[in-house]
Amino acid sequence: MNNIKTVSASAHVLSALPYADSALAPAISEKTIGFHYGKHHKGYIDNLNKLAAGTEYEGLKLEEIITATAGKADKAAIFNNASQAWNHAFYWRSLAPKGGGEAPAALLGKIKAAFGTLQDCKTELAAAATAQFGSGWAWLALDGGKLKVVKTGNAGSPLTMGMKPLLTIDVWEHAYYLDYQNRRADYLSAVLDKLIDWEFAAENLGR
Repeated sequence: MNNIKTVSASAHVLSALPYADSALAPAISEKTIGFHYGKHHKGYIDNLNKLAAGTEYEGLKLEEIITATAGKADKAAIFNNASQAWNHAFYWRSLAPKGGGEAPAALLGKIKAAFGTLQDCKTELAAAATAQFGSGWAWLALDGGKLKVVKTGNAGSPLTMGMKPLLTIDVWEHAYYLDYQNRRADYLSAVLDKLIDWEFAAENLGR
C-alpha cells in the first residue's frame, strides 16, 4: 500500500484567463503572465489539490476552505494555497486590457463618499500597495456600507476580515519583477492607470 494521495474528480482547476497572455502588454508582459499564471497560480491549485485530498476540505469551494482554515496554524499550508488560488483568480479579473479610465456611476459615488475623488482612491491603493512590506496584496473592499483600502500580507484577503473584496493588486515580486525589477511604484502606476477594471469592482459592489 502506498501513501500517494490521488486527486479526486472534484479537484480545483486553474480557471482560464479572461484575456490572452499578451493582452496586458506593455504594462504587464506576456512573459510575466506566462510565469505568474502558468507557474505560480497553477502551482497553488496543484498544491491545494494534493493537500486537500482525503481531508474534510476535499470538494469544498475555495471560499469555504479559506474561512474554515484561516488562523489555524496546523492548517496553514491548506489556507495559503487555497487563498492564493482565490486571490490570483480575483486579481486576473481585476485587470482588463483597456482598463483604467472612469469608474461606473454607482461605484464612483461610493468612491467619492469614501475618498473624495477617483484619483484619491487610486493614490490610497498605490500607497497601501507600496507600504506592504514584502509579499502581499492591496484591496479595494466594502466594509459594511463603506469602501476601504486595505493591505494584506502573503496569502491574506478581506474574506477573513468580514469585508467584501471589490478588486485587488498583487504585490508579490513575481507579479512585476520581470518587467519592473525593484520598481514596484512603476508597476502600480501602470496597473492603476491602464489596467485596473472598475467595471469588475462595480459588479462586485452590486452583488
